[in-house]
Amino acid sequence: MSTIERITTAKELFEASGLERCELIRGELIMMSPAGFDHGRFAINVGNALANFVKNKALGIVVSAEAGFCIAHDPDTVRAPDVAFVRADRIPPGGVKGFFQGPPDIAVEVLSPNDRASEVAAKVQDWLQAGCPMVWVVDPETRTATVYRSRSEIVVLTAADTLAGGDVLPDFSVPVAEMFA
Repeated sequence: MSTIERITTAKELFEASGLERCELIRGELIMMSPAGFDHGRFAINVGNALANFVKNKALGIVVSAEAGFCIAHDPDTVRAPDVAFVRADRIPPGGVKGFFQGPPDIAVEVLSPNDRASEVAAKVQDWLQAGCPMVWVVDPETRTATVYRSRSEIVVLTAADTLAGGDVLPDFSVPVAEMFA
């Protein structure tokens, strides 16, 4: 990742042109390299499972990594999870033209081989601190999904387990192994 100092607010980031794959972290623009092919495949597997369930029940919207969530102001933080779910009752009439204000209800981060543990931990912490009720960290290398409900409520699921939406997305479940198919 590289840093560019020019853009410091969510408004400036949204209005900027020519920027791809970046996040604004406490007023600092962080550029990210494109994700690998397998990363995209696993992210779409999770996204499809969520989107099919959510759409069939009209529960909200599932978005991909291009969608930004403004989760803090002064200094601004805009994060873009690999996949996110937002409940229907949180989406304003007419949709959202800019970044979604606030966290998603579920944020999904799919690990890439070059992700640093400290950066992933910082993302999870930012999501939880912003009020995201559930964060899933999907690890293709270990074929696991780690579910965070808080800094102390953490469950690691293996390929033999089933990932569930809990009280955030009742009745949703997907075998962890299917995310890596």
